[in-house]
Amino acid sequence: MDTKSIASAAIAAILGLGIGVASVSPANAEGMSKEKCYGIVKKGKNDCGTSKHGCSGKATKDNDPEEWIFVPKGTCEKIAGGSLKPKT
Repeated sequence: MDTKSIASAAIAAILGLGIGVASVSPANAEGMSKEKCYGIVKKGKNDCGTSKHGCSGKATKDNDPEEWIFVPKGTCEKIAGGSLKPKT
């Protein structure tokens, strides 16, 4: 392979990774037929803040009824423990 081909392949790989990461971010998920699903989050895997904290990844325990993640629309209530509203 020549240098030009290697450089082109490297640029294509970097761009591909950037597109993949951008497509799954919580900010983009809202416009992609997703819904917030409460009560099914694993420790440290929540998508955004609650009354307890303001950041993603801060859930302190599994299945906290106030923590949520984005899931494909129509699937939350099919998941054991899943709820479209936070449980208080």
